[in-house]
Amino acid sequence: MIIHIARNIVDWIRLNFMKNFISTIVVIAVLAAGLFLYLRNADLDVNYERFNLVAPGVLRTPAERFFNIVDYPFKENYLIIGDTRIHYLDEGPEDGEIIYLLHGEPAWSYLFRKMIPTLTEAGYRVIAPDMVGFGKSDKYISIDDYSHQMHVDKMTQLVRMLDLNNVTAHLHDWGGLVGFRVIAEEPERFSRIISSNTSLIAPGHGFFRNLMTYISYPLFKLGIWFQGPATWEEFIGGKGFTGWIRYSRYTDNIDVGGVMQTLGNVSDAERIGYEAPYPNATYKAGAQIFPYLIPSELRNNEKAYRDVFEKWNKPFLIANSDNDPVTSNNPRLVEMLKRVPSAQEIVIEGPGHFLQEEAGPEYAQLIINFINGNPEPFSKERVVTGINL
Repeated sequence: MIIHIARNIVDWIRLNFMKNFISTIVVIAVLAAGLFLYLRNADLDVNYERFNLVAPGVLRTPAERFFNIVDYPFKENYLIIGDTRIHYLDEGPEDGEIIYLLHGEPAWSYLFRKMIPTLTEAGYRVIAPDMVGFGKSDKYISIDDYSHQMHVDKMTQLVRMLDLNNVTAHLHDWGGLVGFRVIAEEPERFSRIISSNTSLIAPGHGFFRNLMTYISYPLFKLGIWFQGPATWEEFIGGKGFTGWIRYSRYTDNIDVGGVMQTLGNVSDAERIGYEAPYPNATYKAGAQIFPYLIPSELRNNEKAYRDVFEKWNKPFLIANSDNDPVTSNNPRLVEMLKRVPSAQEIVIEGPGHFLQEEAGPEYAQLIINFINGNPEPFSKERVVTGINL
């Protein structure tokens, strides 16, 4: 009797559970289908405009942010590359010899505004793109969408789409890490290279150095995690390169204007120009993650050296400034570039890391002289208005 009652209870539970389970699944399926149809047919433009989204996960800085920035009278040009719109400057005569200016972290083509007039007046055509996440180019919201290879792919595609040839490349800061790899993809398009306060980081030849291409980045990330976040005060207080990485990687809102005033001696008005691309912290993922990615492509960087740059016999100039805290404190960065057979080095006395800000016209003339075969160094007294690291 008891067993019979128990069986009836179990059967009742099983039957009702299955009925409720199936009903629940049906309800969920109907709701999901309804939500899908609604989202597919709903007019979501208002939400996209409200948040300046141009695609899922992609932001575009409102145009009015750039209306009143100083000394940037240049015409906008755009290319659609993949899921992003890329902004670039195209100044000077259309048939002029091309000078390609590639910015670094956390700058954009605004960095070159003091150089462009000198270059175009001398008859050169200047191409200066904004990398994804910077300037007037679109910006991914998630730091996970940024990678060294992504930047290389986008900038390589830009060079191909514009069909640039006989190019003198000027690479600064992260523009070197990206630009050297672009050149390695299309070496026949480039006639000369100027490396400015940057390098292409790679381990070099030998078994143990090759081993480092596999383990350096994981060890680097572990070290940054172990040391933990750095505050802005710690960064400018002398924590150096790792302090910069720890600050930028973990901060909720990287101080782009503060970086440019600290390292570039820019005025308050110019600071506004550098902050213009970023209405709020949501737009800054690219600037935030850039330093953390520096050692992420050692294997491909080494391949670029071996396939292209160790065979490079065209003009190659290393033009660093003596007050640059990056290259002046890390001679290994310069030694890496001397793997290029045609490399020659000059030191510019006076300016800091962003010498394009502190000596724009003079530096532009140096580039012209380099193209003409006579890259004479210059010096310019530095008047520090920010914090001298």
